[in-house]
Parts: sequence; structure tokens; C-alpha cells
Amino acid sequence: MDQLDDILHQDIDPTETQEWVESLDAVINHDGTERAHYLLERMVDSTRRAGGHLPFNPTTEYVNTIPPNLEAKSPGDAAMEWRIRTLIRWNAMAMVVRANRKPGELGGHIASFASSATLYDVGFNHFWRAPSAEHPGDLVFHQGHSSPGIYARSFLEGRISEEQLDLFRMEVAGKGRGLSSYPHPWLMPDYWQVPTVSMGLGPIQAIYQAQFWKYLEHRGLVPKSDRKVWCFMGDGETDEPESLGAISLAGREGLDNLIFVINCNLQRLDGPVRGNGKIIQELEGVFRGAGWNAIKVVWGSYWDPLLARDKDGVLRKLMMETVDGEYQACKAFGGAYTREHFFGKYPQTREMVANLSDDDIWRLNRGGHDPHKVYAAYNAAVNTKGMPTVILAKTVKGYGMGAAGESQNPTHQQKKLDEEAVRHFRDRFQIPIGDDRLKDVPYYHPGKDSPEVQYMLERRKALGGALPQRRRKAEATLKAPELAAFEQITKGTGDREISTTMALVRGMNLLLRDKQIGDRVVPIVADEARTFGMEGMFRQIGIYAPFGQKYRPQDADQLLYYREDQKGQVLQQGISEAGGMASWMAAATSYSISNQAMLPFFIYYSMFGFQRIGDLCWAAGDMRARGFLIGGTSGRTTLNGEGLQHEDGHSHLMAGAIPNVKSYDPTFSYEVAVILQDGTRRMMQEQEDVYYYITVMNENYSHPDLPKGSEEGIIKGMYLFRDSGLGIRDSAKGKSKATAPCVQLLGSGTILREVIAAAELLEKDFGVKSDIWSCPSFVELRRDGFDAERWNRLHPEAEQRVPYVTGLLQGRAGPAVAATDYVREYADQIRAFLPDGMHYTVLGTDGFGRSDTRAHLRDFFEVDRYWIAHAALAALAKEGKVNAKDVSRAIKEYKLDPERPNPMTR
Repeated sequence: MDQLDDILHQDIDPTETQEWVESLDAVINHDGTERAHYLLERMVDSTRRAGGHLPFNPTTEYVNTIPPNLEAKSPGDAAMEWRIRTLIRWNAMAMVVRANRKPGELGGHIASFASSATLYDVGFNHFWRAPSAEHPGDLVFHQGHSSPGIYARSFLEGRISEEQLDLFRMEVAGKGRGLSSYPHPWLMPDYWQVPTVSMGLGPIQAIYQAQFWKYLEHRGLVPKSDRKVWCFMGDGETDEPESLGAISLAGREGLDNLIFVINCNLQRLDGPVRGNGKIIQELEGVFRGAGWNAIKVVWGSYWDPLLARDKDGVLRKLMMETVDGEYQACKAFGGAYTREHFFGKYPQTREMVANLSDDDIWRLNRGGHDPHKVYAAYNAAVNTKGMPTVILAKTVKGYGMGAAGESQNPTHQQKKLDEEAVRHFRDRFQIPIGDDRLKDVPYYHPGKDSPEVQYMLERRKALGGALPQRRRKAEATLKAPELAAFEQITKGTGDREISTTMALVRGMNLLLRDKQIGDRVVPIVADEARTFGMEGMFRQIGIYAPFGQKYRPQDADQLLYYREDQKGQVLQQGISEAGGMASWMAAATSYSISNQAMLPFFIYYSMFGFQRIGDLCWAAGDMRARGFLIGGTSGRTTLNGEGLQHEDGHSHLMAGAIPNVKSYDPTFSYEVAVILQDGTRRMMQEQEDVYYYITVMNENYSHPDLPKGSEEGIIKGMYLFRDSGLGIRDSAKGKSKATAPCVQLLGSGTILREVIAAAELLEKDFGVKSDIWSCPSFVELRRDGFDAERWNRLHPEAEQRVPYVTGLLQGRAGPAVAATDYVREYADQIRAFLPDGMHYTVLGTDGFGRSDTRAHLRDFFEVDRYWIAHAALAALAKEGKVNAKDVSRAIKEYKLDPERPNPMTR
């Protein structure tokens, strides 16, 4: 069997085959490719009906999807754009190299932008529209490691100075003028729109941004437009579950406002992405199977003549069977190597390049570096209707770096170039810098009146203005309802028992009725609406469905039936906390990206919130999101039947680590009301860049009225719920007015009720009085305390500030005991701010959760009323206010086992 037999499939009747092919060519020439596609689909269908086995092949040949004769032609000045691109490449490289010649090892990346410069250049010059009076603007998710190239473009445009380029990764020394390492809206709030460098987060955010734009259009909040979400990512980044985990949603909902551009330089951080395979083919199959339009940009224009001569398909076969590891070697080792090890595999392909020099072979370009091929792909993408598009652009990592790192395994870590490598870079891209200046790697700017800069500015003017750019506030300010509007949940429930989850849902419903805020409320659930008592919203405001409801729901004859609607307000994102969070982020940043302030609520099991999607929560802080995250059925002992992986004991610690998150663990419905009103005012009316985390519970109990004057304390994190009547220490005499032992009891969430019960036990059984403090936010208390402590250190001669906790407890009698449904670290955060000499005991739910009744769990974790009362007595005994026999009596009467293992170890 010769080599051609390997290439061609066995054909029992080649003449008939040729006739079919010629007939199909005639249809294409006369009626176009769509007609030919229709006929082929009919023939495939007939074959399958006859019993023929036709397995679906999700991949196509390893060539460009768009043939040369169908490529849209760029209207730009190709020579000018090449010149601009070379200047951007140089300045991006110079920025990183100069930064790494300074003390301190600032780091930076050259290779990623080197591979993707053309992909960005074509977009900036011809496709990406800025927000303007005529257009709402496109949104571009830049690949994080490519930020030097984006800064370099802005430098030429006059938006960033040379001084700022030298402050790359020096944001502290730069005093507000430094350039962040990657896209960070928190650090550059007028420039970057979305943070992307935590790999995988950009793609999932982009999908849900595109969905949210459709949501806004279908609900009539914004007019329909042709704006697009463009998401750039690396081929290695697709291994992150978040990168591809939601692509089926985009295909299912036909998000034709979404375009992925995957920079396939075939390398991740340490080596080839698929050294033994073909990542472009793999991704094509994945995306096509998910309902995406996949456009491969594999080969540049220099390959077109060779492919045109490939009549027998040998070159295409060679391209298919060559794995990515071999392609990388060819680029790394040059033309002679490629001639021998690639083209030399078959006589036919060796003959194809016989008249090409080794330099000619080396110049055979990859598609992602050919602006003509990239323009054609982008043009096809923006004109695709009814489905999202992915562009798989093959590039060379470290393009232009030569022996210093082009297509080499360590390329990603390359941050420094020696003088010879810099000279090679200069010569290759024809930068007009003399040898005598090369050692300094100077920036190059052709002048603001130069043809290059004028061309760039004209192109951006035609596309609406400069990019990136970020809107800080929505134009319309929406007034939040007053607290009186929440009267339904600020008043007590009497004999009725409800949970704080129910109070929260009632609060949301009150907001939905508000004339200004109602349309802006976006309830988001990850398939748990019924768990949280939100099924009433199904009928009231509907579940968003881009194509409406095409079926009669099984429960259609019930009051609260499952109603989907194209104008639905609830976003039901299925069993995906990451999807729900990305959806929330889209709504929470709509004020900036779409000039439409929205108020999203994402309700989820608290354990699956900050723990599972903490990276997205941190990114939300970075991008100045505004909205409410609701940890439903929270606490380690409250969600009693679910067990270890559901019961949350630490989400507030994670929330508290994000500087602009306000986290609360309320006990009563009025606390929920006060927090909701405060958050709505701050985020919608004042347009502050904060978001709220609220944990709510599924335990039912009665709720009292809002205590007069408690609002400020609820927001600050602590207020006096019940006074013992003993008052405050007489500061003049330094003695307590207390006639009986007294203790300060602190609690939050559902365990505050155990604290209240413990106070009753202490008084009934031991004659101990208790001041009871509700502490909805130990996080806010901690922040206030450290802020005061810092101010005092820096202002030693000024009147010293008193931390809020200190001020509340100053002069109160006895030790303090705190108990929550969270780990000890949560309430322990305020230890430093208790008044001098006040002993502080903290109880918490350290350890793994488990299933049982609430009473058994609270006993197990030693946070129920009996353990709280015992802890109070033990603290009083240390101060000599009660004796050790009282503590022992409590152990006996309350049936506490002093020998049982620490729950932390069980």
C-alpha cells in the first residue's frame, strides 16, 4: 500500500463519487453554500432513516473555516496598521523589560500579548465600539496577561503618559497614577471594566453578561441593539471548569451578542496545552457540540497558495496528523527544521516547498498573526445570527521574541530580555531606535501629529471613542424607599412564627412593589426558589425565558404555578452556583456597563456561596459590584438535616476578607428590614461601590417589634437588645451599681435566641443578671475597631477615638460571652476592642457539620443555652462573682459532659 492509499478512503465507484461532487459544486456555484448544506442535510437524514450509521463528527479539517474567496476584505490601511502594531509591540515589551530592571522583581508578561497583538489590533481598529450617544458600546474581556499591550496602545493615543508606563505594577509608589498588573476596575476605575486574570472567570462572566443584555432588552429596560460581548482567553485557560462550564447556556439561548476569541498559541504556562493532541480541534468539537458557530483561523495568507495546490489532500492530511507539540517545535527551530520534520514526511509535501527557501518556510504564518484572516473572522462573527461565535485563532506564543522565547516552553515566564534580544526585536519590527539607546530600552512615540497616531484616533472616533473606558455611576439616580415602607417586617409577628428567610423574601416583595426600584430588582436563584419560599414570584413576576414558555406546566391549575416568560424578572440559573454568581455580577455591574442600575439578589445555600465561588466573589469586589448576596438556610446547626457539606460555619470570615462587602447575620425580621433599606439606599440612591452579604435561616420563631432607636446599631453591627436594669458602672467612683452578678451576653443569627434563653436560665437558677446584645455584624464591628485603633496611633496628641464596641460595653458590669452559629473566629474578631479588663469568652461551631435535630447539634457544638449559661458562670467564677461550686452545679444540672471530646476533633 503506497502513501496515497493512506490518504484516500477506499472508493468502490470513483466515477460516481466524482459525479456527486461535481453536482454539489454546481449547486454551490448556482445557489450558494446554504442550498448545498440543505441538500446534504436531507441526504444524511434519508440515509439515517434507511438504517445507515452516520456518527456525528464535530470537527472539520485543520484549515481555516472561511476559504479565501469568501473572506471579507478589511477597509483599513494594512501598511499603516502594521506600523501601529509594531509600535505597540515595542512599547509593551519595553514596559515589562524596564520594570524588571528595577529593584523588587515586579514581574510582568511579554509572551501572551506578543501572540495576540493582531487579534486586539483588528478589534480596536474596526470592531469595538465605545459607549456614545449613538451606541451603548461593546464590552471586551481582555486576556489578563495581555494588559501591557493595552496600555501601550493607550500610550500612543495619549491616554497614558510615559511616566505612567514606568509605573507599571507600581501602584503604591505611583500614588494613583500607577498601572495595575492586570485588568482591575477597583484600581483603575475609569479604565478597566472587568477583572479577568483569574483564569476561567472571564469566560463565564462574559456568557452571563451577554444573557443579561438580552434580559434587559426583553424586559424593555434598554432598546435592542447590535452590541457585542467579546471575550479573549487562552487555549490553556479552557481547562478551567468555569471557562467551558456554561457554554451550553449560550448555545441554548442563541446568544448571538457573544463572541469568544481563543488565542491558540498551543502553550500554557509550563509547556504545550495538548502536546500529544490538537487543542484547536478539541475546542472546535466542544463548541460546535454546544451550539456555537466555530470559526477556525489556523493558517495565514502565505499558506493559501500551498493549500490551493493541495489537490489530492496530502497537505491537509499532514496538517491533521501533526500534533501540537510538533507544531511548536517547528516554530521554535525554524525553516530548515520545518522542511525536514514537517513537509519532509511525504514526497508530495516536500515537493510543494522545494522552491521555497528556509526563510520562506519560516515565514509561513499562523492565522492569528494575519490581520486579513482575523478581519474576515471578526466580520463573520458580528454578522452571525441566532448563535454565539467562537474564533479559534492559531498564534505563536512569544511572537517576535526570537531565540529569547518564541514558541518555547518557558516563554510565559520570560520577563527580561538581554540587549541582543532587544536588538532582534527592534530589527524585526523596524523600530527607529539607534544602537546607542538600546541598552535603555526606551519607549517610542512617533508624535501626536504623526500619521500613525492620527490614524488610530480617527479609527476610535469612528467607533465612538476610546477603549477601555469605564462608567463610574449610572446617569439616573433612583431613590430608595424609606424604612417605613418595610413596616410589614419591622413590626413583630405576634404568635406567628416565621424564619428570617421568609422575612427576606417579604422584604424583596416590598421592594418589587416600589415604583422606582421595583423594575430594577433581579431575583437570582440556582434552582432553589422553592427551598427559600420564593415560588410566589413565579406567577407574580415570572421566570425569564428568552423564547417564552412553550409548554403547559404540570402545575398550571395551581395558584403558584411555574411560569416562564420572555419578560420574566426572576433569573433561574439551574444547578450552578458559579452561573448564578456570574449572572448576579452582570446585574450588579449593569449600572456601569449598561448605564442601568439594577438591584440583584442571589439566594443560595450559604455553604455553597463564598466557599464554592469565592474567586468570583472577590472579582465582584474588584469590579465594584452592587447588590445583595443571600446565604440562605445558613449556620452550622440551623440547616439541621443536611449534614457536613451543607452546614455553613465560616462564610462570614470569607465575606469579611473582601473590603467592600458588608456582611450581616440578622436574627429578627426588623434587622433584615433595616439592612435591606440601608443597602438599597447606599447602592441605588448613593451609588456606593459596596455589596451586601446577608445570612438568613429556615428556623421559624416569633419576631418582636423594631426597638426604638436600634437602626444605627443594627447597621454598625451591635445594639442593646435587652437591658438587665443594672445600668452602667459609676465611672466617678469606679464601682458597679450592680447588686447581683452580671454578664454581657452577645449573639447573632439564630443563636441569639439561645443567648436570650441562657439569660433566663442564669437569672432563674443562679440569680445572675444579663445585658443581651444583638450583634448582626461582627465584621463591621471589627473594621470599626481597627479603624479607630489606626487613627489613634497616627494622631497621638489628638482626642482618641473610641471603638464602637468599646463605647457600648464601657462601664457595663461583668465578663462578656459571645455565641454564634459560626466558628469561634467570627465573634472573636472584636476581642481587641472590649473594654480593658473585661473577660471575653467566645463559643462557636468549630468542626465538621453533621445531620441531627437543631437541639442535638447545638449541644454537640456547645452553643446552646446550657453551654452559654455555663460559660457565663465560668467567667464570673474567674472574677470571684460566683464560686466554682456554682459552675459545677451548672455542669450537673444542665447535663454537660466535661469529658467528651472537643467537637473540633470529632
